[in-house]
Amino acid sequence: MIRVLLVDDQPLVRAGLRVLMADTPDLEVAGEAGTGTEAVALARDLRPDVVVMDVRMPGMDGIEATRLVTAGPDAPRVLVLTTFDDDEYVYGALRSGASGFLVKDMALDDILAAIRVVASGDALIAPGVTRRLIEEFAARPEPALRPARGLDGVTEREREVLTLVGRGLSNGEIAERLHISTATAKAHVARLFTKLDARDRVQLVIFAYETGLVP
Repeated sequence: MIRVLLVDDQPLVRAGLRVLMADTPDLEVAGEAGTGTEAVALARDLRPDVVVMDVRMPGMDGIEATRLVTAGPDAPRVLVLTTFDDDEYVYGALRSGASGFLVKDMALDDILAAIRVVASGDALIAPGVTRRLIEEFAARPEPALRPARGLDGVTEREREVLTLVGRGLSNGEIAERLHISTATAKAHVARLFTKLDARDRVQLVIFAYETGLVP
């Protein structure tokens, strides 16, 4: 059972997701919050597996809440809710520890699939809208961002793989592009996790942008 904390300042959005999950045997709503402050407190008390986090909320926004929720040991995974067309907070959410994104008008089945993907320990960097989000906002670093780390110890092939991860390609797509097996592509990504001390694929994407591998 995947326990989910729903965070949105619009009760109707939370109600819709709650009803959707009620008919899904492997998902359970652990709690609901209408503000970032409530989300941080409930994440600590309820210890959900996944937090579905709205970006725009009164008081503490979803970016700061994501940073606090993901800071502790055994932290839940966070999926950020965005409207894409007018949200300019996505890069900040990535830097704060979010593992992916949900767009509020996406298909309900896709929302459920996204929660499962993130709960399994992967990051939601899917083709389509999530790739558009990353490409649009990862190129807009804020002045306060820490300096990018170097690529010492990363091989030339691993740089190629990191570049393609940064462009949103899956392991299968990377394998096809580099004429290697999917297992080999997966092994390169795993080594990048270790060498760059990256928690998940989202952090590799950020790293690729920060180091200039993806223009």
